[in-house]
Amino acid sequence: MSVSSSQSSDPSSRRRRPAEHTQDSSCEHAPQAGYNHDHVHDRPCSTLPFNTTHSPPPSSLHSLCPATKCVSAHACPSLLACEDSWEEIQSKRTIRAENEVEANKLVNNYRFGFRKWKSHVTERPLEDRSDVVKELYSELNVVKPYSGPGQLITCGNVAYVFLFGWWVSLAYFLVGILMFITVTGIPYGRLCWKLSCYFLWPFGNSIHEIGNTLRRCCEQAPDCECNAEAEDNSPVLLPSPTEVPIPDIPGRPALTPYWRRFSTYVWLLLGYPLLVVIHFLACFISWILVFTIPVSKMNAQTLGVILLLPPEDVSVSTVSQRKHQGYETRALLCCYHAANWYYYKYTVDGINVFAVNLLPLVIVAMVIGYIDRENQYASSDVKFAIAIGSIIPLSYYIGMGIASISAQSNFAVGAVVNATFGSITELTFYITALIRGHQAANPCLQEVVKAALTGTLLGCILFIPGICMIIGGLKHSEQRFNSRSTGVSSALLFISVGGVFAPTLFSKAYGNLVCDACTNNTGNNSGQFVCHSCHYDLNNGTLFQNHVEPLVYTVSALLPVAYLIGLIFTLKTHSHIYDIHVGEEQVMGHHGTVVHWSRWRSLVILIMATVLMSACADLATEHIQPILNQPNISQYFIGVTVLAMVPEIPEIVNGIQFALQNNISLSLEVGSCIAVQVCMLQIPILVLFNSFYDVGFVLVFSDQHLWASIFSVILVNYIFMDGKSDYFQGTALVVVYLILLALYYFAPSPVGC
Repeated sequence: MSVSSSQSSDPSSRRRRPAEHTQDSSCEHAPQAGYNHDHVHDRPCSTLPFNTTHSPPPSSLHSLCPATKCVSAHACPSLLACEDSWEEIQSKRTIRAENEVEANKLVNNYRFGFRKWKSHVTERPLEDRSDVVKELYSELNVVKPYSGPGQLITCGNVAYVFLFGWWVSLAYFLVGILMFITVTGIPYGRLCWKLSCYFLWPFGNSIHEIGNTLRRCCEQAPDCECNAEAEDNSPVLLPSPTEVPIPDIPGRPALTPYWRRFSTYVWLLLGYPLLVVIHFLACFISWILVFTIPVSKMNAQTLGVILLLPPEDVSVSTVSQRKHQGYETRALLCCYHAANWYYYKYTVDGINVFAVNLLPLVIVAMVIGYIDRENQYASSDVKFAIAIGSIIPLSYYIGMGIASISAQSNFAVGAVVNATFGSITELTFYITALIRGHQAANPCLQEVVKAALTGTLLGCILFIPGICMIIGGLKHSEQRFNSRSTGVSSALLFISVGGVFAPTLFSKAYGNLVCDACTNNTGNNSGQFVCHSCHYDLNNGTLFQNHVEPLVYTVSALLPVAYLIGLIFTLKTHSHIYDIHVGEEQVMGHHGTVVHWSRWRSLVILIMATVLMSACADLATEHIQPILNQPNISQYFIGVTVLAMVPEIPEIVNGIQFALQNNISLSLEVGSCIAVQVCMLQIPILVLFNSFYDVGFVLVFSDQHLWASIFSVILVNYIFMDGKSDYFQGTALVVVYLILLALYYFAPSPVGC
């Protein structure tokens, strides 16, 4: 699918605004999805700066104009947007894209049918990003000016002293003593003591590599103070590409090459290995904490560069005293702050740092799950928690692979990849749980799967839109979205819920109510009976085989057809409902786009992540029984919370990012797409799987699942009617979701569990 700019339209074909909207002489600006209107806020339409760098080209003029609600015919005489009706204005969307690949991803993901979101699949030029982001990726080898020592006393720097500084400094002090004991390692002992003082409080200090010019100067005049600082008014001390050679002076003793010294090997055998352990531990801890990544960079730079230099080439100084000229030294390490809150944005090869840090959980889950079969080193509870936690990074990697392939391919390939892998995370767990429950003759796992399906539906209908509305509303006050496109998703939700729960309603209408335990306190048959654990009997062969089962297969066949019709409607015949435009200068602004993952690399990682996901799902279902046996927690609650929402954490994060970018339409589409796919794809696939391999999966849900889902769909459709969102509406959705969770928490466990 190609990305096109907007086309001109005939103003005569536009509908006129009703007369009651023509009283005000100002223009009410409606912030649209992804487009920044801050520079035109509270201005009349006739003064909109269309020639600024933030404005679309003339070819996409009407894609910007609908973002402004004009309520006076006299205030906007020169713009066609003033003749747009409010319904037309709501249906227009202008999105920002940095290049063609990102534009293709946004357009594909915006429309119904796509999920597993990823914010960016291409490398963003660092020079075009904010100063905050540039600081995150900056190297620690540039000396920068600062106002004074007081600027370095921050909470993060003080915390560094207690978390890292004191024991790293102590390690250097002890290694320095060891080097002095060896006699031959005395130069390294001096270096360790210098670095001991440095790592206790590195902020405001810097480590330099002394060049040949300065070192030879010191050798010629050993009695002078070679460390005297020369004033340097340059704002930044940068590494020097070259050094000025000085001819050798006759009679000067030649310096032994680094690798021919005995002290070098003493250092590499006794001192360096100990510091490797210390720096590796500090580097690992600071990286896992994320916000202290500068400490990790500092330790890695020291371990890989500084400690492998000759000790006479390493100099420690303060920033306030500039050592030497730029061509005499090369800055190796200079850190000003140990922590930065914005490191939650940090990515490694396009993957968020949190997903990178959680990836080792997959290895741990595989090792303890398949090696420690007897639970000698870890209990089933621990194994279940690690297996569930490992699903989070794998879901993120699957989402990255799907987004990368669909963004670099045509629409057909993207649709196939999304349809194939879009629900692989949930389906893998559901099928694994059904197989294991069938083999163990445990009906509880089937009920847990149904609870997880319902929990995913409720979370995507209520929680994801609600939390996005709250966070987006707190930043942008009021946000608008395309009510017509949301109406399509709402209709599909009604169809989905009606189809999925049709067999349940049918069973309640024509099934027999059977109770497992009935008591009569009066002692005679005429008294009142009290019955417990009542359910509708599906073992009645005539009812189930002749009526319920054919209905289940019919519904499972019709739901995918409705899904396909929805795709054709929104992507082909009525794509103008979305009316998505990308400005030409936004798409063509960056040439030579570099994607994080190529198509083949994305496919390989996608397949590997899917295989690992299957293994983690198998481990989770194997060790879930101790969790289900908890006496104080309903098994329904475990299904609708942990098993349902953990795989959706990447989607929740991406939805929040879209809301913060004032793109609430995409945030709402995240939840709607997942909910529709649960009903129209995942459940029919489970029914199809059960028809080939009978695992006892019956598409009949409990009353609580039925009424909670129906109520949620009605509520969300009511809130989405006006095409506006704020934090109050989001709070309403989240509160209702929490109330439903409370119902599941206090509900008794399913029958037979």
